[in-house]
Amino acid sequence: MNLNRDIHPLTDFKHHTPEFVQQLKTTGEPIVLTINGKPALVVQDAASYQKLLDLADESRVLEGIRQGLEDMRAGRGRPAEEVFADIRRDLSIPHDA
Repeated sequence: MNLNRDIHPLTDFKHHTPEFVQQLKTTGEPIVLTINGKPALVVQDAASYQKLLDLADESRVLEGIRQGLEDMRAGRGRPAEEVFADIRRDLSIPHDA
């Protein structure tokens, strides 16, 4: 995002919405809108916002994996067989199922 190019007064956005929408779709970059000269809002097209959400989800998954590996190295884990046996017992699933 180019902060010099992509910060605009909310009034400009209101008066030139179609042009801003086209810019959002073309660049995929968000636009910061100001009120009284101060950043107040960020506007982004739906496709690039979805990509941002996907990246955030992926980041959370990777952090969970990292934490799990760290726990294993520190001896805080349990063998999978033990965990699955507990699940089968809790759900009354026969061992041979």
